[in-house]
Amino acid sequence: MPDIRSAQGSQTAIGAATLVLGALLAYGASSIPSDAGYAGVGPNFLPWLVSIVLMVCGGWLIFEARSGGWRRLEEPSGAAQGDWPPLVWVAAGVAANAALLTTIGFILSCTLCFMLAVRGLRIAEAKAHGGLRGLVLDFVTGFLIAGPAYWLFTKLLGINLPGLTGTGWL
Repeated sequence: MPDIRSAQGSQTAIGAATLVLGALLAYGASSIPSDAGYAGVGPNFLPWLVSIVLMVCGGWLIFEARSGGWRRLEEPSGAAQGDWPPLVWVAAGVAANAALLTTIGFILSCTLCFMLAVRGLRIAEAKAHGGLRGLVLDFVTGFLIAGPAYWLFTKLLGINLPGLTGTGWL
C-alpha cells in the first residue's frame, strides 16, 4: 500500500486535472454562439453545463484529497495491469468513426465503430468473437442501431448528419 502523502498527491493531481479539463471546456464553450434555439436553449448550453460540473467535481476531488485523501479506499478489483488489446479495439472503433464519418457517412461509420467496440469487449470478457458469422451479426446489429438513430436525427429532429448518399436515407 503506498504511503499517505503519495496517495494524497496523486489524488490531488487527479482533482486538479479534472478542474483544468473543466476550465478548458469552458474556454471552448465561450466561443460557441449563445443564440437561443429550440425551447430557449442555445448550442452552448450543454458544453457550459458539462464544464461547470467538471469544475465542481475537480474542486470536490481536491478538497477530499487535501482533507485526508479519498477515505479508506479498498484495493481495486481486477487485473494488476490494464488489458490493452480490448482497449485498442474499442479505441480503434472510436477513431475510425471520427475519421470516416464524413467519408462513408454516419450510419456506416457508427456501424464500424460498433463492430470494433463489440469485438474489444468480447475479448475483454474472454468470450469467443464468433468468426465471420459474429462479424456479420455485429454489422447487422450496428446497422440496426445506427440507421434509426440517423433517421431520427435527420428526418424527425432536422439535424444534419453526414450521409453516404444525397438522398438522406443512407
